[in-house]
Amino acid sequence: MKNIAVVLLNWNGLELLKQFLPIVEKFSTEAVIYVADNNSTDGSKQFVKDHFPSVKWIQLADNFGYAKGYNEALQQINEEYICLLNTDIEVTENWLQPVLDLFKKDYSIGIIQPKILDFKNKEYFEYAGAAGGFIDKYGFPFCRGRIFDTLEKDENQYQTQEIFWASGAVFFIRNSIFKQLNGFDDHFFAHQEEIDLCWRAFNQNIKVYYCNESTVYHIGGATLKKSNPQKTFLNFRNSLFMLYKNLPKEDRFPIIFKRLCLDGLAGVKLFLSLQPLHTFAIIKAHFAYYGNLSKLKNKHVQNPKSNYFYTDNIVFDYFLKGRKKFNQLK
Repeated sequence: MKNIAVVLLNWNGLELLKQFLPIVEKFSTEAVIYVADNNSTDGSKQFVKDHFPSVKWIQLADNFGYAKGYNEALQQINEEYICLLNTDIEVTENWLQPVLDLFKKDYSIGIIQPKILDFKNKEYFEYAGAAGGFIDKYGFPFCRGRIFDTLEKDENQYQTQEIFWASGAVFFIRNSIFKQLNGFDDHFFAHQEEIDLCWRAFNQNIKVYYCNESTVYHIGGATLKKSNPQKTFLNFRNSLFMLYKNLPKEDRFPIIFKRLCLDGLAGVKLFLSLQPLHTFAIIKAHFAYYGNLSKLKNKHVQNPKSNYFYTDNIVFDYFLKGRKKFNQLK
């Protein structure tokens, strides 16, 4: 009996399914493959039914985004291990077994991310995850192999080890742990919900790991491109949501206040770079944060840890100290 589910969340991604689902099926014989559909209208369902009869289809009632979409879908999945896989991922031969071996080796590991390389430039790490993620004191995410827009060439410099967060592009988790953590926060809709989940896991002493022996290639931005101000809005808003929920109470105000100031500087930089729509997206994100404070109070994590960050200020490290690579941070 197969004990791992590979779940692709689809929303009008017919062309991506045509390109990548055959490869997923070919190299995932250990798994039960599901497509969870966010109410697509592009013929995705008929395509999967006609060409991939062994793939299980989960129909969702609306476009719930990443967070709620997976929350709804995973209620119908009973396999012991789950891989949440973006539809713009090219998997490789033997990508599942090293992850399963790592889960079985150490039961304290609840979440795992493989190596994520750039589909368009396969010698380099990809933006959304690279070799595993960390955050600084102010909640800015970065990765081994990627800090801001600087991408490192993969020279096998990052080995299997514990990390702080795993990329939602290809996110392995024990089904029991997903339920224990109550899944993703629906309020996020999309972006950084996986970091929030990993932070909550960290506060419950559940380990998150990077697996160097498993490799995938990611296009990135296939659903929402980096140039879209909506992406900026979601990233900045959700980062504030995440900080409020997971910071120790005594640290919450000083850290979030400084983060708001840093966001302001980012907004000015974007405005001077002739990207005013992204500046307004940051302003909109701040007002959305203020408007949701009453809801966030009910989501504050109990007994959060204070040693969550890898470096104090990645913005300062990168832009002022010129530390462009992960191994330069410490």
